[in-house]
Amino acid sequence: MQESKTKPIRILVAKLGLDGHDRGALVLCRAFRDAGMEVIYSGLFATPEQVAKMAIDEDVDVVAMSLLNGAHLTLFPKVARLIKEYGGEKIVLVGGGIIPEKDKPLLEKEGITGNFGPGTSLQTIIDHINKELKRR
Repeated sequence: MQESKTKPIRILVAKLGLDGHDRGALVLCRAFRDAGMEVIYSGLFATPEQVAKMAIDEDVDVVAMSLLNGAHLTLFPKVARLIKEYGGEKIVLVGGGIIPEKDKPLLEKEGITGNFGPGTSLQTIIDHINKELKRR
């Protein structure tokens, strides 16, 4: 009898813009890997264009964007628009970083889910990703 194998989730962890604070993103990379996901890390200072192209080229299921410098309302939606332009409308977009509560609905309208802040448990983020992928 042959075992049924499910394809692991492919996730791009993207550290956007002029934000050199990557400790949280690196912790996420390890947590996602430990949860059985295939992880691709953008490295520091990625542009929205680079992230969108990487997401398509790497055929990811999820892009987890991290930003701590306050440019989330500019950079996250730009990534979302570019990914759609490049044909990645099924890719789940997740945001995280220093995101004020008042900005979260604006990001969600752009298709960026989660929008987690400091102190969010790793399991909460992993569960959110799994739920979003099942929903789509």
